[in-house]
Amino acid sequence: MIELKRDVLVFRFPKVHEDAKMRVDFQRTLRIPDDDKDYPLPAGLGRFPLRHVDDFAQRVPQKWIDHGGIMLPMYQSEALWINFSAGQYPFAVKVAAGKINAVTGDSWTDELHREPQDYMVVPHQPWLDGYCIEKGLIRQFVAMPLGSGYSAEEQITGEAEHGGLQIVVYPLKPELYRPVARMTRGGPMFEAEFLCAAAPAAFDMGLAPGGKMRQEIYDDTYELSDWNQERSSRCFVHICNSLAWRAVTQEAPPTTPLTAREYKNYGIPWFEYYADDAKAVQGSKLLGKLKSVAQLGKEKGDVPLPDNESIQPEKIVQLRKGLSKGQVREGTF
Repeated sequence: MIELKRDVLVFRFPKVHEDAKMRVDFQRTLRIPDDDKDYPLPAGLGRFPLRHVDDFAQRVPQKWIDHGGIMLPMYQSEALWINFSAGQYPFAVKVAAGKINAVTGDSWTDELHREPQDYMVVPHQPWLDGYCIEKGLIRQFVAMPLGSGYSAEEQITGEAEHGGLQIVVYPLKPELYRPVARMTRGGPMFEAEFLCAAAPAAFDMGLAPGGKMRQEIYDDTYELSDWNQERSSRCFVHICNSLAWRAVTQEAPPTTPLTAREYKNYGIPWFEYYADDAKAVQGSKLLGKLKSVAQLGKEKGDVPLPDNESIQPEKIVQLRKGLSKGQVREGTF
């Protein structure tokens, strides 16, 4: 069962275990510079609003109704990261963008695969910020109009068919359940002045590979047979251009995103996450060959990323560095 509560997707498996609950929300964040440098993890700047597509059946494309699920608004060239919260119950989670697996670059399948691993284990994997292009490195999820050629889906398949995000969740078999720890990644809630562009925009959005970020996708320590693949739940997350969001929902979209310079000026921290007891997957050679938004824009003669100047990250918070499993991190007072 999947429920939508206060802009959070709640996956529940009461027939598996009373603790088998996982929450997913989508965080607004800084679009890191797409300059071929690699950056730490930017903070979450608040949840994207989520709405049922069925509530706006007369105003959204028919294919959205066919897919069901939910929708969220994004501006062109805006970034997001996915926040996973599962308490202590483990889940295997597959994420795709435009039905392209974000870990392997393969086309969507409902089943879990191990060679190579095409999923993440939550809560050990607390976040996903983009496409896994190599070990310890991702390219950030950046929204671009579907049909413009920038999305991973279009670069790999040559077609602009699906867009959005797809998520499927599998609970651990209850007889194997042992409590595990999780990590949080915060950031100040920030409200900027809302600026509404006057020009119309494409309705349907896809996720393109943006700047490079240091993030590991951790290897699964369970056996593939430990996951209950008969009890999975899946959700299609449609991405609506923020400039069309008001017409669809009669609600104002969120504020325009921060620039890198504004992010630095406000003193918002960056994060580096260390799991010394875990191994990272190698990353996808296919995804590693994709062109970033800036690279493809240069080839097209476009300027798809405004305010793309490089910055030097400051106030980097190191989470779990040098700590053993279960050891408490002592912070400042």
